Amino acid sequence: MLASLPPDPSLASAVRDTAREAGALALPYFREGTQTAARLWYKERSSPVTEADIALDDFLKKRLTELLPEAGWLSEETADNPSRLDHSAVWIVDPIDGTRAFATGHPDWSVSIALVRDGRPILGVVHAPVHDRLYEASLSRGAFCNGVRLELASGSKERLRVAGPKPLIDRAERRLGTIERLPKVPSLALRLVRVAEGAIDVGLVSSNAADWDIAAADLILHEAGAQLTDFGGRMPPYNRPNPSHGEMVAAPSWLHPRAVRAMRT
Repeated sequence: MLASLPPDPSLASAVRDTAREAGALALPYFREGTQTAARLWYKERSSPVTEADIALDDFLKKRLTELLPEAGWLSEETADNPSRLDHSAVWIVDPIDGTRAFATGHPDWSVSIALVRDGRPILGVVHAPVHDRLYEASLSRGAFCNGVRLELASGSKERLRVAGPKPLIDRAERRLGTIERLPKVPSLALRLVRVAEGAIDVGLVSSNAADWDIAAADLILHEAGAQLTDFGGRMPPYNRPNPSHGEMVAAPSWLHPRAVRAMRT
């Protein structure tokens, strides 16, 4: 299958540089601990958007389309064009994942870029500009953070560190026993890659996460030795007519079956 072929290393390098440039574009709008300098408004379901989101979206669409003109496009900040469904390869992008955090001065927001082929990611970058941490993966070539390989060791822990929405953490605690409740990470992409680097043991995802929230982090998790699935153990498919997903759980591969069992109702 084409999906089993990793992307060219030069493309991965160019996407890494593009993510860093996008982060640099966003930083002048960010004010740690206080409201953004960017103009802010609200779209459907009271979801915030800022002029920084739009500026980054325009920049990323231009740059990534130049890198791979044959790929389709799906982004949180671009009106969806069904023609993407006719493309084998699709860029799936969230210019600022965690806009509410960005807008209120919380550092946990990120730039998320994935290249999906035949429904599964083959390249992923999640860049957290305030933390100066860039997570990346190419299919079958490993996952890295700032150039250091991410490899999750197998083993057991007495107390699991769990992050996500409170109702899901409550459910996990009833089945996993004593856990350490970590603060919810506002950027879902960043929450998931922190599982890939071992800072979080179980990352929980509420329903209605979109392709652009999870696609890049999904590949980073996979290449680091972790899994992201729904509560039935199924991997999320991408570039469908409806790009939203149900509840999910991310955990290292050795822990994932236990985590899935704990989250099943």
